Amino acid sequence: MTQIPEQMTAVRLNAHSIDSLSVEKIPVPKPGPDEVLIKMAASPINPSDLGLISGSTDYISSNLPATPGVEGSGTVVQAPKGMMGRYLMGKRVACTRAGSSGTWAEYMVTKAQLALPLNNDVSLEQGAMSVVNPLTALAFLDIAKKGGHRTLINTAAASMLGQMLQRLAVQAGIQIVHIVRRQEHVELLQKIGASIVLNSTDEDFKQQLKDVCKKHQVRLALDAIIGPMTDILLGAIQPGGKVIIYSALSSEQPCVNFNHFVGPDKSIEGFLLTTWFSKRNFLQNLMLWRQAQKMMGGALQSEVRQRVSLEEAPQAVANYATNMSGGKILVVPETA
Repeated sequence: MTQIPEQMTAVRLNAHSIDSLSVEKIPVPKPGPDEVLIKMAASPINPSDLGLISGSTDYISSNLPATPGVEGSGTVVQAPKGMMGRYLMGKRVACTRAGSSGTWAEYMVTKAQLALPLNNDVSLEQGAMSVVNPLTALAFLDIAKKGGHRTLINTAAASMLGQMLQRLAVQAGIQIVHIVRRQEHVELLQKIGASIVLNSTDEDFKQQLKDVCKKHQVRLALDAIIGPMTDILLGAIQPGGKVIIYSALSSEQPCVNFNHFVGPDKSIEGFLLTTWFSKRNFLQNLMLWRQAQKMMGGALQSEVRQRVSLEEAPQAVANYATNMSGGKILVVPETA
């Protein structure tokens, strides 16, 4: 049996600011009846982590200080009694947070159903990045297919999620209008097969977008930015279309013209992966997870640009906030 220490090293968020991040010794969390304790191997820094740190995503605001980190991987070292516990005990798993126990630590507690066993051919590093981006990309593809969309828009498209979505779309025969803000991002997406990449810093960007939407009858836009971008997307998509907001990278509130909703019958929706999952049955989600596992070495593979220790994580977060493309930064506990 694995010896579990009383104390562990963890990154701590003390206020909603990157500057408030610290590295501390805290007690190892105790799992409840339907929870597992995981010895962490690796955890990425994601855009969703920046939202948690800034407070734009509000699910730990009332529980500060807390340990950040949305997803990761490791080995289950304590599990609840019963069949589920026996199945998970000792397993290599991908995991997502539940409550204030995050993944940027030597150990984390989460709900048993949020510990997803990894295939033998999936490394712990790739497993650490196998939930948020891969499953979101598959979810977006599912939404597009069910809505009959042959072309869709995605913003912040040079992200790892955007690149995954492009690779999946090619396989599915769906075209994506990618929106980026740097010329090197245009070239990056073109190298992996993107045919329509728009630079939002171009003077005629809005007109370019409107022309593309009219030509391809685009009625679906995925917005990771919000702020003024949401209104630009609503103004460009065709009547009956919708904008799905899935992140808030600009840290601004959506600013939209009421006229988009009257006559053109356009709409805005929010997307949260866990909510989308909860509306599906267990078998559907199991099949999706198996699909994602099979694609981890291909369309859903993530590139790692840097590995940092827990002690180095606060500075790595600050660096990541200035450049979220070009591969993931992995937080790797030294004891893992």
